[in-house]
Amino acid sequence: MKKLITILLIGFLAIGLISLSSISDQFADAGSRKKIHFTQTITSSQDPGQGHENHQLALILSPNEGTLYDGSMTFTSSSPVQIVVLHEINPQDSKGQPTWTVDGKTVYGLSLIDSQEKSGSFEFTGAALALHSPTSKEFTSTVSVDGWIRGQPTEVIMQKIELEKEEPTSLLSRTNVPATIPMHKGIYNGNQVLYIITDGSDKEYAKKISEKQEWNVEVAPGIGNVPKDALQKIFVFKNGVKADGIYGFQNEVFSSTPSQESDYSALNSVIEVTWKKGQKEIVFESATDIIAAQEKGRIEFNETGIVLNTPQITWPDGQMKIRSDKEITDDMPYGGGQIIEINEEELTVTFVAHRGWGPDGRTIYYIVTDATPSGPAETMGVVSSPSSANLIAHSGAVDLFQFKNGIKGSGPLGFQAGIAGASLDDENYSPMWRIYLVEWNNSEQAKILETKSDIDSFRADGLLSVSIARPLNSDHIVNCPFIDPFQ
Repeated sequence: MKKLITILLIGFLAIGLISLSSISDQFADAGSRKKIHFTQTITSSQDPGQGHENHQLALILSPNEGTLYDGSMTFTSSSPVQIVVLHEINPQDSKGQPTWTVDGKTVYGLSLIDSQEKSGSFEFTGAALALHSPTSKEFTSTVSVDGWIRGQPTEVIMQKIELEKEEPTSLLSRTNVPATIPMHKGIYNGNQVLYIITDGSDKEYAKKISEKQEWNVEVAPGIGNVPKDALQKIFVFKNGVKADGIYGFQNEVFSSTPSQESDYSALNSVIEVTWKKGQKEIVFESATDIIAAQEKGRIEFNETGIVLNTPQITWPDGQMKIRSDKEITDDMPYGGGQIIEINEEELTVTFVAHRGWGPDGRTIYYIVTDATPSGPAETMGVVSSPSSANLIAHSGAVDLFQFKNGIKGSGPLGFQAGIAGASLDDENYSPMWRIYLVEWNNSEQAKILETKSDIDSFRADGLLSVSIARPLNSDHIVNCPFIDPFQ
């Protein structure tokens, strides 16, 4: 198409080169097509298209003659945006359809998805992909793309792909990123506990806490009916002495901490406590005192049936392990601790968020807070929670597939990133994961897999095997809440 419109204008080229140079580090060879996955933050600039001079454009995938992209994209943006997909066409074929052009000679068919949302997900096929605003106000967006390139990628990409053929490696951008999460103050036997809230079984309750802590609590219906022997209790106060608790009263009280290893669970059954009229209100310091007051008729309990995932970060005689190496890199070791910093003054904790794939191939990030048995927990540097083993055959745990061999990458065993059996917003989503191991029968035939259906297909063809992980011949459950580290 004549050199792609003489380099698409200086401003447009600059954006394209930035995108391509960044993206070029994030490809892996996946057969006849070329794989692409990346997460990138992009600031918009003036749209160079004719008639778009007062608009803003953030180019995600640059047009290149003979190239076709397809895949999925998830984005979050500082302003409402439209999704733009360009299609390579001959100018004489436009015939009244929406088009986009810089010079009037090279013309692209224009698909404009006018969702006017600040975030969303989208499946695409086309010659280019961008976010667009019909206003002149600059916007910034973070996008994650998982897809394929067909045709002739640019030379710089081809050089990178050829290099990786010598030693297959799954190259994901931002494989590990920092995730700073707000902490809450709790109480156990008169001493302070610092904890986080990542998931809740009830949508409205999760929304309420999200608004209070200004950080998303994900809805996890799957933990709402876990067996009692996988839970502990958290007492939440609806009146009484004012403080920083969930409802604005005294801090929450826990029934155990990781020091009571056989009893501890990050999954907590919420019991709301209300003082009866005429009673002298005090600050309770233990679950025993609360139960005694309820038996004497001073307070009332509301056993809500709601379950929260509230991993404890510090407790009276301990805390989660802090990594000795605090530099977060794409190839950093998986073990050795999951926390970079505990800031008790600001009440924040910074985890390493690990990148993986959801069941449909979309990018997910997760943190690791606790596990059973104790061996893997110690290796990862997280809390041991033996009670989680009670979920091994329960729907409160979901399948997570980790790779035992094949393509080298960022997974916990040193190979490609894992694939989850559920995503956020799925009815079966849970932060509690039942680990399965995927092993290629011939590692030289290994390819990068992204979806649960990929695993099923290759397994049906006899190319790989899947088995439940049983380290130390024990049931293995890991608390890996899915989060958005960029919020």
